[in-house]
Amino acid sequence: MLLIVGTIRFPAENVAAARGAIEALVTATRAEDGCFEYRFAEDVLEPGLIHITERWRDRAALDAHFQTPHIAAWRAAGTTLGVSDRALMLYTVDDGETL
Repeated sequence: MLLIVGTIRFPAENVAAARGAIEALVTATRAEDGCFEYRFAEDVLEPGLIHITERWRDRAALDAHFQTPHIAAWRAAGTTLGVSDRALMLYTVDDGETL
């Protein structure tokens, strides 16, 4: 399984405007084959900082995700809304265990 964890940043004044694009991206991505988790969360202490967590079945599913129309739309919206400081890390992990 693949795990992606990281952050992106918007100008704080653009976060409200970004919510529609984020919702469209998350909704479409969660419906993709091989997507186990896809979450964006606003940081409560740093305005404009968004935390991202993704879990994917395998690299083929992730690569297919990058070719979808909703990713193209997200990239265009992100440019318009001022996404910056993109810092995402990809990890290969096992299925984990419940704590």
